[in-house]
Amino acid sequence: MISNKVEICGVNTSKLPVLKEKEMRELLKRMRNGENDCRDEFIRCNLRLVLSVIQRFNNRGENPDDLFQVGCVGLIKAIDNFDLNQNVRFSTYAVPMIIGEIRRYLRDNNSIRVSRSLRDIAYKALQVKERIVREKNQQPTIGEIAKELNISREEVVFALDAIQDPVSIFEPIYNDGGDSIFIMDQISDTKNKDENWLDNISLREAMKKLSVREKLILSMRFFQGRTQMEVADEIGISQAQVSRLEKNALKNMRKHM
Repeated sequence: MISNKVEICGVNTSKLPVLKEKEMRELLKRMRNGENDCRDEFIRCNLRLVLSVIQRFNNRGENPDDLFQVGCVGLIKAIDNFDLNQNVRFSTYAVPMIIGEIRRYLRDNNSIRVSRSLRDIAYKALQVKERIVREKNQQPTIGEIAKELNISREEVVFALDAIQDPVSIFEPIYNDGGDSIFIMDQISDTKNKDENWLDNISLREAMKKLSVREKLILSMRFFQGRTQMEVADEIGISQAQVSRLEKNALKNMRKHM
């Protein structure tokens, strides 16, 4: 019989223990009562949780072992800060902590550099956010974070936006077993819409009806941004002639569009 084994950081995932929520809480209580030998057991029982989280970051090109170790740091922080008096499952509390730790690691190793001062504001904002979540068991608003840091809401938003991980437009966001849907499929293109393609085709066809001189004048005026005086000097006629030829050319094009 083939076991569903995955080796990561020397850990055989098929042999990791799995505990029920009630068993986890009992183990946590024993840890809080000073039974330190329970700590390693509790960490091992939740390594599958770390593995499930790092799968979300598979497309970042990072070493899975590195992400696993960083995720374990987040797991340990969750263990140290989890409040047994709150009516919350440990996994519900731990997953955001693990994700946050991995995201901090990815930001610190990001090739896109953000200023130190902006990064400091962002990290302080994230710390405030995590503390409020622990204390109130709810996500804080930008206004609450700004008030805690004694800075403007705009500074908080700008700092948090600056440390967001860049996402490839080719990253899949949905797959129902057939063709994947990518981020680029969900982005509206205001430039290359169907009506613009039709307009461009119509424009090219109308341009074909013009004389060589008319094509030259329109090209210099509307594609090169030249003035009528500059066009006149370039082709050796008066500005009045340029103006007349330009109007006639546009009039003729309108007939064919």
